[in-house]
Amino acid sequence: LFFFCVLPSSSEGFGVAEKIVLLTFISAVILMAILGNLLVMVAVCRDRQLRKIKTNYFIVSLAFADLLVSVLVMPFGAIELVQDNWIYGEMFCLVRTSLDVLLTTASILHLCCISLDRYYAICCQPLVYRNKMTPLRIAVMLGGCWVIPTFISFLPIMQGWNSIGIIDLIQQRQFNKASNSTYCIFMVNKPYAITCSVVAFYIPFLLMVLAYYRIYVTAREHARQIRVLQRAGAPTDGRQHHPDQHSTHRMKTETKAAKTLCIIMGCFCLCWAPFFITNIVDPFINYTVPGKLWTAFLWLGYINSGLNPFLYAFLNKSFRRAFLIILCCGDERYRRPSILGQTVPCSTTTINGSTHVLR
Repeated sequence: LFFFCVLPSSSEGFGVAEKIVLLTFISAVILMAILGNLLVMVAVCRDRQLRKIKTNYFIVSLAFADLLVSVLVMPFGAIELVQDNWIYGEMFCLVRTSLDVLLTTASILHLCCISLDRYYAICCQPLVYRNKMTPLRIAVMLGGCWVIPTFISFLPIMQGWNSIGIIDLIQQRQFNKASNSTYCIFMVNKPYAITCSVVAFYIPFLLMVLAYYRIYVTAREHARQIRVLQRAGAPTDGRQHHPDQHSTHRMKTETKAAKTLCIIMGCFCLCWAPFFITNIVDPFINYTVPGKLWTAFLWLGYINSGLNPFLYAFLNKSFRRAFLIILCCGDERYRRPSILGQTVPCSTTTINGSTHVLR
């Protein structure tokens, strides 16, 4: 972000050294997004246990959306940024812009669905979760993640609704007489800026905050209840436990949950909040936000497509094991141990309708 902001604002564009640094950075982002999302999709397709988990359907669809962003959107933006010129014509500019809005919005809506799925799984009764997350409902939610963005991307952009009242300003910025360069300019009027930002960011953001807050509160309460039950009754596996062991384990669980949720929400806000705040503010200040600041915020959002595989898959132990199997060509060391081979005695207890295994 600092690199973009301190670049000279002259009409001559980037220097040779700046282009090399910029191209290296952008190539790394695109490569990270492609490989990470491909790995997630292959892991779920090959691992039968991962396919049984309903949340992973959202993660695979999210990976597909982020993969399309890195293949269909980022390269053309990178070429225009480095060459300081758009050479693909006005119609393809509209198509590319529509794909940009469609795929990035779909990615954000998938993140929202993942948070709602985890909310129902952790905060509701198991029976409620099974009734809520049926295959049909999952299909409807996934369909909504792809259909809803079309109403704020291809439909209004191809019809020119986003440019009503600002056509002259757009035409003025599309062509630079000083450098004889043409740009793919995407500017929005006030109604479109508000509608697009609310649908694509602010509503999903609010739902994610509420869902993850409830998840964190519920996880802490479950950990407290388990600790109380273990202290009140005899040891469940016939072994003696030091009282502080449970408190330590509980603190570690709460700390890990807090860190994970903070990382997920922190990265999401860091990547997309600057762009969507600027997207609403810019029309109300007569479109005076510098172009390079716009570029920085846009690519910051693109980076989120490369981070999602790390946040939603690499932090998951089952996914990590599947990745190691793929990358190590099926090495037996990383395969799941057989359930029949477990020798640790277990007992179960029910808390708020959820069954917990106590080793």
